Amino acid sequence: MGIVSRFRRGIFLGVVLGIATGASGQAPDRDCPQPRFTGKAPDEYYNRPNPLQSTPENLAAGEKWFLGDPRRVSCASCHGQAGDGKGPLSGQFDPAPRDFVCAKTIRGVPDGHLFWIIRFGSPETSMPPHRKFSDEQVWQLVLHLRHLAR
Repeated sequence: MGIVSRFRRGIFLGVVLGIATGASGQAPDRDCPQPRFTGKAPDEYYNRPNPLQSTPENLAAGEKWFLGDPRRVSCASCHGQAGDGKGPLSGQFDPAPRDFVCAKTIRGVPDGHLFWIIRFGSPETSMPPHRKFSDEQVWQLVLHLRHLAR
């Protein structure tokens, strides 16, 4: 195949893939943004800013907590290793686990609200409370969630 033919084939595939995934690069069957099911966190948490900086160390720690021990249930068990809401346990839940890859899903959700959901769970969903994490670990998780949505 000549250079021109490969170039045209590449453009064709790029256009087809672009149509198949939409302008956002996400498959059209994805629910992005996802509807919200969790009410507003109490005021004492809602507007709390994340006290941690988005450093490589904090992001790596947040990813570590998110992925967890492969022998146990972790955030990734439900939300998927990529944070797309498609973890191995995700099919068991209604509503489905949150897709953090979709920036529109968590855009406008304050860090304090995310902290509260991780710490205390999300009523009316299957998101359990995670009190085993220290405050610093929860804030690192919040940083990781923000990183997934880029």
